[in-house]
Amino acid sequence: MWKRFSILISVFCLGIVSIPAAVFAGPDSSSDLAPNARSAVLLDADTGAVIFEKNGHDKLPPASITKVMTMLLIMEAIERGQLKWNDQVSVSENAASKGGSQIFLEPGEQMSVRDMLKGIAVGSANDASAAMAEKLGGSEQQFAEMMNTRAKELGMNDTKFQNSNGLPVPDHYSSAHDIAIMSRELLKHPEITKFTGLYQDYLRQGSKKPFWLVNTNKLVRFYPGLDGLKTGFTDEARFCLTATAKRDHFRVIAVVMGEPDTKVRNAEVSQMLDYAFAQFTNRLFYKKGEVIAKVRVEKGDPEYITIRAHHPISMMMKKGENPNGIRKVIKWRSLQVPIKKGQVLGTMEFHKEGRKVAELELVSSSNIGRAGFWTSIKKVLEDTLF
Repeated sequence: MWKRFSILISVFCLGIVSIPAAVFAGPDSSSDLAPNARSAVLLDADTGAVIFEKNGHDKLPPASITKVMTMLLIMEAIERGQLKWNDQVSVSENAASKGGSQIFLEPGEQMSVRDMLKGIAVGSANDASAAMAEKLGGSEQQFAEMMNTRAKELGMNDTKFQNSNGLPVPDHYSSAHDIAIMSRELLKHPEITKFTGLYQDYLRQGSKKPFWLVNTNKLVRFYPGLDGLKTGFTDEARFCLTATAKRDHFRVIAVVMGEPDTKVRNAEVSQMLDYAFAQFTNRLFYKKGEVIAKVRVEKGDPEYITIRAHHPISMMMKKGENPNGIRKVIKWRSLQVPIKKGQVLGTMEFHKEGRKVAELELVSSSNIGRAGFWTSIKKVLEDTLF
């Protein structure tokens, strides 16, 4: 008797989406958690569920929080293989001339991608941001177009970027809601917190001009579990911060814009995070790499698709809530070959008390072709003789 032969291909899920904000209502007053902020958003990083929101879609100057998108494009370029950590980046006259926060790059100087990213993440370096923009986009203007394209892909409808660093220019704006979206996307690259979570470090160690970096986000030192992400300040924007903290498997993102000073900003972000950790927890459904489901594709080569979690999949819940009260339902689309990479194969729905509270898209990570003649014959023989 022949042993049945099935080829499995990994298909990675992109993440849980579409959790209504109303499912997790915040405190009694819409301004309780951040009374001095012009706008604020607090959400669960895994699911995107909004816990608290105040004027979340107001279009405001984001100052150096802009660099979250710059860092995201850098991390995505590294993931694609377009950049390597040790690649050297040459500094132009334009990049070296940026004012404000900087690491004092000189025209013609070369610095690795790793150190440039460290300068951006820890020191909020405008010159390093411009140098990386030119490295990836060819020019700052072209890189800004890349930023806006990525923003549209992420559904950031309240945002328009004009530069890579957030220095004041007309028609450069974002919202607390959109900043939370891009912060969540950046956190899908776990390596980033190795930079944003640093309190202090050095650049150019061993040289004649070492540079001491101290994180502009002081909460990475003082708030338990906080490891990012980015501060911002200009006279127009006032004091802004997108912060993230993790306890056990539960990661939260808090964004405030337009705070009066750093003390109030840090206090209100801490208050937002305290509220989230006091009121909510999460249930881990799948670890990274764990099998979610398997499905057969008629006349496909390969024949079976295995769905694995690309990253840990969890669901935010109120503390004290029954963790077994959530039911999972998989709904497949019509799976006909050929299947293209990136094609949505179906969804996994999470139901609570009879209604859908979250949805997970199951997306193909590769192309699946039609089985050839000999593959089909072999399949018939296997089915007959098994």
